[in-house]
Amino acid sequence: MTEFAIAWDWLSFAARWLHVITAIAWIGSSFYFVALDLGLRQRPGLPAGAHGEEWQVHGGGFYHIQKYLVAPAEMPEHLTWFKWESYATWISGFAMLCIVYYAGADLFLIDPNVLQMSAPVAILVSLACIAGGWLVYDQLCRWLIGKADVGLMILLYVIVVFMAWGLTHVFSGRAALLHLGAITATIMSANVFMVIIPNQKIVVADLIAGRKPDPKYGKIAKQRSLHNNYLTLPVLFLMLSNHYPLAFATEFNWVIASLVFMIGVLIRHYFNTVHARKGNPTWTWLAATVLFIIVIWLSTVPKVLTGEAQASDADAPLLASAHFPVVRDTVLGRCSMCHAAEPSYEGIYRAPKGVVLETDAEIAAQAREIYLQAGRSHAMPPANVTQVTPAERALLVAWYEGRE
Repeated sequence: MTEFAIAWDWLSFAARWLHVITAIAWIGSSFYFVALDLGLRQRPGLPAGAHGEEWQVHGGGFYHIQKYLVAPAEMPEHLTWFKWESYATWISGFAMLCIVYYAGADLFLIDPNVLQMSAPVAILVSLACIAGGWLVYDQLCRWLIGKADVGLMILLYVIVVFMAWGLTHVFSGRAALLHLGAITATIMSANVFMVIIPNQKIVVADLIAGRKPDPKYGKIAKQRSLHNNYLTLPVLFLMLSNHYPLAFATEFNWVIASLVFMIGVLIRHYFNTVHARKGNPTWTWLAATVLFIIVIWLSTVPKVLTGEAQASDADAPLLASAHFPVVRDTVLGRCSMCHAAEPSYEGIYRAPKGVVLETDAEIAAQAREIYLQAGRSHAMPPANVTQVTPAERALLVAWYEGRE
């Protein structure tokens, strides 16, 4: 069993590494082509059908790039397709979902305090959410293509907020934010697989057959590409969020996720505007910073806003004065079955992240992480499998905040 645990952990590491590599390749090419498209310049004398051109310098050489809005008059001999980066990113990401969240559903996917369900049911709900997200988005885009782009974006954002709220009432906080990212990433990759590349293939087939390509296919593909551009930064945040309990395991995690989409749009708006040479909207950075400060505040906001009971200020000195004996008993009773030199929790063969909490010195050394993971947030234990009570979490907070 120990050998299997080691092999499984390395499988997870390999899938995660592959996912990062392919995501870098996809995001890099996506950002580059959006910047290139926005920076194209028109001039007299361009070849027939050319929409604009751009001169760039990189790696010791000059590049002269021209874009054809629909297609060139003849099919070029060599044509590079940008699609495998997207496909490999989604496949490796789905592999990560299976390895971590489906295989470890009881710890990472299901939270009995949120919704009681079996692992098979939770996995089916997960798959339905991912597929359903794409189907709803795709139908809305087909319905509103070219009619109300701004209205479409607003409607899609409302749906995102609803999904963020809904997912936190189905899965654990960690899984909810990751699924919001997975749904968004699936939309992005499906845009490439189901719309952008097929439309480009139609144009290529028309060129080969000597027909004039219909410009509507390029228009549709450009809309989906623009959506991908604005969705990239929120997806990165959501995929990283599972490492930060103040993002996924606090009361207003769904609001935080919703605000992150606005922050991502603001940042991309800045770069897209600059690349299009339409100004330098530095106000977007100020707005993004304000929203991020709100996100930070929401992660630690007093529980009085949620109607939950919390320790009063008068209780804090009392909790702090006798903190350690009780904190130690809480940690040993709720955490050490996994965080031990020889874990006793079924399926755990090594202390997670090498953190051992068996002695006074070890507990004190991990005070900050205990405070963040089990006090200020509900990240630990996963799915609250050892039933840490609100009073015990309040004690951990008082212990750390009264340390000085």
